[in-house]
Amino acid sequence: MKAVVMAGGEGSRLRPLTSGVPKPLVPVVGKPVMEHILRLLRKHGITDVVVTLQYLGSAIRDYFGDGSDFGVDITYVVEDAPLGTAGSVKNAQEYLTEPFIVISGDA
Repeated sequence: MKAVVMAGGEGSRLRPLTSGVPKPLVPVVGKPVMEHILRLLRKHGITDVVVTLQYLGSAIRDYFGDGSDFGVDITYVVEDAPLGTAGSVKNAQEYLTEPFIVISGDA
């Protein structure tokens, strides 16, 4: 099974915490919230992860890289403009040839 982690939102409701920082990188208990998500996915046997990016996507890619430091394999899909939940999944469809779950990168 794969996971799609949606990490493209701007996080405007969390300003000033998200001024210059994408919401998935906001720290919670000393680690970015998305790191907690990736570790939980791995704990439950999901190691193949597609991450959808838009707002400040390069910061997320720089932090997580290929995912190997977190025990997962990450593929990134970049949105040119915000697509919303269904649009993000549709945009990543070429990587979704098996059952998958969708989770927000700031859940």
